[in-house]
This record gives sequence, structure tokens and C-alpha cells, in this order.
Amino acid sequence: MKATYMFGAGDVRVIDAPDPVLVDPTDAIVRIVRACVCGSDLHPYHGMPKDAHGVSMGHEFIGVIEETGAEVRTLTTGDLVIAPFAFSDGTCVFCQEGLYTSCVHGGFWDMPGMGGGQAEAIRVPYADDTLVKVPGVDEESPLLPSLLTLSDVYGTGWHAATRAAVAPGDTVAVVGDGAVGLMAVLSAKQKGAERIILMGRHASRTDLGIEFGATDVVAERGEEGIAKVKELTGGFGAHKVLEAVGHLPAYEQAYKIVRPGGIISRVGVPQYEEAPVGFASLFGGNITLTGGPAPVRGYIEQLMPAILDGSVNPGKVFDRTVTLDAVPDAYRAMDDRVALKVMITF
Repeated sequence: MKATYMFGAGDVRVIDAPDPVLVDPTDAIVRIVRACVCGSDLHPYHGMPKDAHGVSMGHEFIGVIEETGAEVRTLTTGDLVIAPFAFSDGTCVFCQEGLYTSCVHGGFWDMPGMGGGQAEAIRVPYADDTLVKVPGVDEESPLLPSLLTLSDVYGTGWHAATRAAVAPGDTVAVVGDGAVGLMAVLSAKQKGAERIILMGRHASRTDLGIEFGATDVVAERGEEGIAKVKELTGGFGAHKVLEAVGHLPAYEQAYKIVRPGGIISRVGVPQYEEAPVGFASLFGGNITLTGGPAPVRGYIEQLMPAILDGSVNPGKVFDRTVTLDAVPDAYRAMDDRVALKVMITF
């Protein structure tokens, strides 16, 4: 089969790779019908050391069941399924608490020994508990782009708003106008936030943010951007700040615009080792810091009905579509900021 591998910073190739096979009786083989490039994929794209063997890429995909192991009970050949960006057994202590990304036996698609989702097919461990079947939808449905967002970005935006306890009447600031930031705007709107301030400087993205529910856009950065948010909030700052970038300047911006007693929820994959948590940043204002990798498996069934009935269309975050052979171009387009999020068709 064809699969996407990264061999070092900026070196993405589509190569011939072995077809996946069943290993455990709880496995399923999924033929991938839609996948995409994630903003977090750009982190190794910028800094991965050269690797002669390469690393399989991709963790967001939906597909069709091709084969199941002997112990798979809830899935059959031909089912359309959504895969969260982490696989999990559904039975360990953390899964029972809804923290699927900390599953004792689980992991992530691009870890050693696992395939990536930017490929024609993949082996899925713990298929019954990892995959979510989509009722009444086939692989030709126009709903596929929105359903694909449930594998990561929509669930991650929802997680940001959930961990921040966004509630009716809140003023929420979202730092970052990437796909996750836009999904955080949508999620904050769905949870009843009264005011949503989107901090971003790309008009095509912030326009979509307004469509998703942002009431204000702050294009300024740094101290100027902080001052603007303070001005919009009567000098106090936002009740909840959703940080969807992962770089230190975004974190610093977050703690400088949060209201005393407020909450900062981080879901951007952190690209820094240290962050200030002292008196001047979090301690002095009784600020709560939360967030982490979204356990999206727990959100898929909750969020899917609104997609199926047309109430929401998170698939609008995809502004470019490529075939698998053109995935290296997709990485370049997202890195150059000429594409927000690229979907892959097969």
C-alpha cells in the first residue's frame, strides 16, 4: 500500500509500505477513505532529525472495515468508522474515567510499531472500543469532512472548552486561529459563551471563526493584543482562555489576558519545556491551569448527532483537498500558511 513517511525535517514522502495485517484477535483492518494533515504534524516537519527508516505519519482518519479479528464483536466488514487520534482498550481504570489518552494498554498511531493514518489502510488495536461506527452514512457522503474532524480537531476544541468549564454568560478568549482554535470557538458557542474573542491575524480564518460564533477578533499580537483584549473586557480579562497553539508566546498571552479567578485551558501541543507559573502569572490571580491531549473517543458519540442532522458543519475548516500522492504538497501548504487544514482523499 501507499503510506506517508517523514524522514527528517521538511522531508515527507509517500512510499510503498507493507499492507497491514491482523496481529491480535481484537484488531481490525480499516481501509482509509479520508485523512488529513494536523497542525501538530508540522512540529516534526520543522525539527525532526534525519531518520533513514522514516516515521509513519497521520493520526486523523475515517475508513471502512475490511477485516476483523476473531474477538471483534460490534464491527463488521463494510462499516464506516471514525478513529480517534489515540487507540484505547475501553476497560482500564483511565478509560473507565473517560481519560482514553492515558489508557494503560493504548497509544498513538504514529508511535513505533504502529502505522500512520495518512495511508491507504491501517491496523486498529482494540477495534471494538477504539472505533466508532457511523450509522446510515457511506463513504460517498458529503458529511465525511465534518465527521473527519471528530477524529481530532473538533474533539480537541470541545475538550478545551470542557476543561475550562465554559458556561452560559462567560467571556471566552481563544488564542490561535488554526483548526483547533476555530473548533474551540465553535465549542464555546455551543456551550453558551456570551462573548468569544478570537485572537488571530489571518482574515480567511477569523472570518470562519466569526461564522462559528466569535463575537470579536483581535489581530494584534504581544502586548498590543493583550491590551486590546483587556479593553474589550473592561480591563479585567476573559473568564476562560483556550490556548490552541502550543508555543510559549501563546501561553504567555493566555495568562496575561485571563481574568482573576479564571481558567486557562491548553490543548495546543506544548513546544516548550518551561512555562512561568509564579505569582505574576498564575498564582497571584488564583488562576486555574488545565488542558491536555483530548480524550476524543469520549466525545465522538456526543458530538456526532449535530453533524448528522446538519446543525453544525465543522468540516469547513478544510480549505484544501489532495490525493495521497500530493501529501508532501499539503505539508508545505500548511507550513506556508496558504492552507488552514488539508484533507486527503483516496
